[in-house]
Formats: sequence, C-alpha cells, structure tokens
Amino acid sequence: MPEMSNQQPVREMPTEEPLLSALEQINLNAAGIDIGANEHWVCVPNDRDAKNVQRFGCFTADLHALANWIEQCGIQTVAMESTGVYWIPLFQILESHGFEVNLVNAHFVKPVPGRKSDVLDCQWLQRLHTYGLLSGSFRPENSVCVLRSYVRQRGNLIRSATVHVQRMQKALTQMNVQLHRVLTDITGSSGMAIIQAIVGGERDPQKLVLLCDPRVKRSRRDIAQALNGDYRAEHVFVLEQELLLYQTYRTQIIACDTRINACLSEFDAQVDLVQHPLPPLKNRRKKPTGNAPDFDLRSHLYRISGVDFTRIDGFDALTVQTLLSEVGLDPSRFPSAKHFTSWLGLCPGSHITGGKAKSSRTRRVVNRAANALRLAAQSAGRSQTALGAFYRRLPALMGAPKAITATAHKLARIFYHLWTTREEYKDPGADYYEQQYQQRVINNLRQKARALGFELTPNLPAQESVS
Repeated sequence: MPEMSNQQPVREMPTEEPLLSALEQINLNAAGIDIGANEHWVCVPNDRDAKNVQRFGCFTADLHALANWIEQCGIQTVAMESTGVYWIPLFQILESHGFEVNLVNAHFVKPVPGRKSDVLDCQWLQRLHTYGLLSGSFRPENSVCVLRSYVRQRGNLIRSATVHVQRMQKALTQMNVQLHRVLTDITGSSGMAIIQAIVGGERDPQKLVLLCDPRVKRSRRDIAQALNGDYRAEHVFVLEQELLLYQTYRTQIIACDTRINACLSEFDAQVDLVQHPLPPLKNRRKKPTGNAPDFDLRSHLYRISGVDFTRIDGFDALTVQTLLSEVGLDPSRFPSAKHFTSWLGLCPGSHITGGKAKSSRTRRVVNRAANALRLAAQSAGRSQTALGAFYRRLPALMGAPKAITATAHKLARIFYHLWTTREEYKDPGADYYEQQYQQRVINNLRQKARALGFELTPNLPAQESVS
C-alpha cells in the first residue's frame, strides 16, 4: 500500500439517502476513480481498507501501485471519470491487470440526483457504480484500438500534407503560374514533375510542358501559357520548402500504410478468399486514386469482416477502414440499429416537454465514423441509385445539411444490417425508389380523401369517340 504524503483530509460519506438505500447493490466489488492531470483519487468500499480513499500520482509506477492496491482490496470492476486523454494509460494498465473498466461520461453523471457537496468525486462514482447506475462509454477491443491509432495518425498526416499543398499552390499563384487551372491535381504525376523542375531551375514553358503525362486533357499550348510566369526568387524558395515538407509527409504516410497493412494481416479471417473471392466493383474506378494506400485494402477489409461494404453506394475502402477502426468488428456491442445510430449522433433527437416534441435536432457529438458516413452520403447523392434519389429529394424539404445527415443515417442503418447479417448489398435502383415514393404519395392522398368524405380515383385515359 503506498504511503500518503501531504494527504488532504477525506470527508466521510454522508448517510444513505432513502432512494439509494432502497436500490439493490449490483456491483459489490466496485471502485471509483477520479482522473486528473497530476493525481488520481480512488475509492473502494468501506470494509476493504482502513483508508478506503487514497490519492496516487500520474507516473507509471504510481498507476501500477494503484492497480495492485485495488486488487488487494478485491475489486473486480472500476468506474472512472475523465476528460481529454489522461485516462488512457490507467485504462490500459487496469485492463492488463484483468479489471472490468468503465469510462463514464461526465455528462451522464451530473444529472443523477442525490449528490452531496461534501462527497469526493471518486466516492460518488464508487457509490453509483455499486448500484449499477453507470454505463461505460464504447471502446472496441484492444486489437481494433491499435488499428484505430494508426488510421487516426494517417488522417492527421493527410490533413497536414494538405496544408503544404495549399501553400505550394499559393506560391505558384504569386508567380502567376496557373498550374491548377490546366491540371486537375497539382500533386499528380504531371504536376509534381513540373513543380520539381521549377524548383530545380527550369523556366522554359516549352520544356516544362514535355513533363506532362500524355493522358492530360488540356492542350500543350494551354499548359505552356499557364507555365509562363514571373519566377521571383523568394516565391521559388517558398515553393521549394513547401514541396520538401509535402514529400516528407508523403513518406510518413507510406510508413503508416505499412503499419496498417501489417496490423490488418494479424486479424482473424472471417471468410476464405479462395472459396469466396471478393466480387469486382461495378461502375467504379479500378485503379485507386487520391490518398488510397498502395496495398489491397479492400481485400483486407473483406477478409476480416466477411462483408464487402464497398458495394454500398458512397463507400470506398478508406471509408470502410475508418468505420471498422472506430466501431470494431463485433456488432453485438450495439444491441440494435437504433443504438448504433444514436451512438453515432445521426438519429433524430427526442426533446419532449409536456407531451410535446420541442426539437428533433440531432445531438452534437464528435465522432469520426459519423463524419465518414456524412462524406459517403454526399458521394452517394451524386449517384444514379436509390440512395442518390433519396438524397436529391431532401434538400428542397429540409436543406442540404439535414439532407446529408438523413442520408448518413440511412447509410448507418444499411451498414449495421450488413454488419450483423453479412448479406450482400443490392441497390434497387433510382427508378424503384421513385416508384415507391409515388405509391406513398398516392396512399397519403387516398387517406386524406377518405377523411374528407371523398373517393380518390385514377385519371383514366379518355375513350376515343366512335363516329
């Protein structure tokens, strides 16, 4: 047991309120931990130690001492409250010691009635957890957490590299080199070859235009005119530095892809690629473009999940990778599609007062999986599919932001259905959706007509008169 240095006086737990005393104690071996940046306060049941509330430091040795102390006290489950990332080291150490760890959202602890002002946070957490009134935040299994760290780092590197691309384009514009007007992507093979030549000292537009790929659509004359600029030394210097930084980030992204490939290879296969090969994509680019990795990411995701999620309209391999790295591979963690969409923050809100719905606005959450679904919704909205027809009908009714959220909600439900059943996604088509929508409108009109005492009849074509 660690020695208490500069111990603050611990206030006694007040007498039990009638409400809590009437409840059944579910977790008898529960502890509560209040996480801080410099110290952690821990509370165990009163009968486990003479000093059931103790303070520990934040160093690794202190965290192991904390785990050993609560293990000596016979603790099996722990509830901790924290913000930021201070909880991660302690969470991982407690899990390695075999404890059931629950990270509690502070937003859900505050509204619980019965809190006294003279109770420490760790004592209140321990008491609520004993009565089973706390639920832990979602956290996937450890192997998925490792993959998630690599995927998040890759996203950070891509965002950082994008900043230097923008600065390269700014330097080119200051030199009146309109490269972005004749090339779709200045970081493509043609754009990078021209930028490297400019940094190397080449200024002749006729020689620079020869570096373009033959498949570039713009004429050589237009490209040469765009490359005829005012090459001032200070702007070329900025372009050179930003190019070097961009290449550095690209190197780190490749290194991150190597780690992701190795991490995905360690997951157990849910489907045999030999007996059930990955079906080819239809009406999509076969060659990955943009920020796609060099290895076959789609096959990896199909092998470890057993479902080809890329057949869903708007989903590519990077979108599926983001989703699986955030939600894991075990769909049983979410009892239903409603629980899943609620965790994503994509379902309508339920602000009801006095039996009247005051607001159905979605909750404000920071969720990378939800952001990926919103981006996929925008992509699906441009497709000639049922999802595309669904999206294009909504902006006129509710505006573009709500239409994106509604489509992302539908994509989340489709993802959950395939995730749990491992079925193959089949698009019914835009025409099928339009027919279903027309039938719903007709049924609504019939109901309104009956309510007013009328009968809705179809407009039959007039019969030709017989002469």
